[in-house]
Amino acid sequence: MTVARKTIGERLAQLEAQRKTLQIRLSKQERAIDTRRKVLLGALVLHRLENDRDVQFAGGIAEWLRRELPKFLTRDGDRDLFDDLLKRQANEPSLGNIGNGSAAS
Repeated sequence: MTVARKTIGERLAQLEAQRKTLQIRLSKQERAIDTRRKVLLGALVLHRLENDRDVQFAGGIAEWLRRELPKFLTRDGDRDLFDDLLKRQANEPSLGNIGNGSAAS
């Protein structure tokens, strides 16, 4: 009984398929890491806005967000998520319940 050997072309095709599969897996992993970083950074900002006793610091973040978010957010639905923050005045000592607070735990 003879074992059929794969041609070089067949072996290259198999390696290319494996490379594509690994590239997809790497891209998925990189997106997951990027998303996790964004969630944690957002949780930190929200936590500081909600709980920071340094009103000047929290007010500075809030003012910066009021200035930058409208330029950054392009969809109405995204703007609606930050409506409570964007409409508040900078001199308000508390920014209230922004988000649900669970991500900052």
